Amino acid sequence: MIHRIEAPDALADHHADHSGDEGKAWIAALPDLAESFLDRWDLTPDGPTRHGFVALVVPVLRADGTPAALKLQPSTEDTVGEPVGLRTWDGRGAVRLLDHDAGTGTMLLERLDGDRSLASVPDDAQALRILTELLARLVAVPAPPGLRTLKDIAEAMLADVPEAVTALPSEDDRRLLRTCAAALREVVGEPGDRLLHWDLHYENVLAGEREPWLAIDPQPLVGDPCFELLPALDNRWDEVVATGDVHRAVRRRFDLMTEILDLDRERAVAWTLGRVLQNLLWEIEDEEPELSAVQIAVAEALLRPRVHLP
Repeated sequence: MIHRIEAPDALADHHADHSGDEGKAWIAALPDLAESFLDRWDLTPDGPTRHGFVALVVPVLRADGTPAALKLQPSTEDTVGEPVGLRTWDGRGAVRLLDHDAGTGTMLLERLDGDRSLASVPDDAQALRILTELLARLVAVPAPPGLRTLKDIAEAMLADVPEAVTALPSEDDRRLLRTCAAALREVVGEPGDRLLHWDLHYENVLAGEREPWLAIDPQPLVGDPCFELLPALDNRWDEVVATGDVHRAVRRRFDLMTEILDLDRERAVAWTLGRVLQNLLWEIEDEEPELSAVQIAVAEALLRPRVHLP
C-alpha cells in the first residue's frame, strides 16, 4: 500500500507566508498532485521525501526499477525556466530531466545523492574549485529563447535604487547602495547571452553516479557569467571569517573563480556588485532592520583594490 504524500509543515508554512491563499491552495492540492503523477508516470515512492523552501522531492522508482526523483513545485516566474535550462544542458553538468509536465511544473529527474552536497567536502578550496569547474561547463552553453534576461533584471534593479536609498537611515548604507548601482550601470549595456544557473552554491551541487557532481535547482537566466559568482563567494561564510581576514579570503575565492572561468576581472567585480545590490534591494523590500553584514563585507572586499569606501 502506498501511503499518501503530505506536505511537511515547514514547506506548508513557507508557501502560506510567501504566497498567501494561493500558496495554501497549492499545498492543499499537493497530495492529489503527487498521486496523479505517481500513477501517470508509473512511479513507486522509494524513501522519505525532501523539500526546500518551494519544492517537494519524492524519491521514486520507475517501472523498470531505475531510481529517479519526482519534483513537485508551483509553476511560477521563478520556477518555469528550470525545465528549459535542464533540457538545454541535457545532463552536461546538471541533473538530467527525464520528464516534465508544463501545466503543473512537475518534473521527473535523475536521482542524485541528497545526503551528499559540496557542503560536505571539508576542504573549502577544493569544493570551490569543483563548483567553479562545474559552473564553467554550464555557462559555456548559449541560452535558449524564452528565458528571463539579466538585462531586464538589472534595469529593474537600477530603477528601484532611488526609492530604496531613501529607505536607508545610514549614510554609509546609502553610499554603498549607490556605489553598487554605479558599478552595475557600467556593464548593464552588455548583459551577455549565456545560460546562467543563478543560484549555484555548495548545497545546489549534489553527488551523482553518472558524474561525480551535478548542479540542481537552477533558476535559468540569459546573461553574463560574471553574474554567477556571489553565491559561492558568501557560502560557508564561517570559514571565511575563520581565516581572520575576511576581505582577503573573499578576494582569494573571487580570484580563483575568475581565473578558472577566464573572466575579465573588472566586469566580474561590476556584475558581482550588481548581485550584491540585488540582495540588498530584497532586504530593503522585506524591511529588514539592517543590511546584511555579509553582503557589505563582500562588496567592500571587491571594492577595496580599486575604491576605498569612506
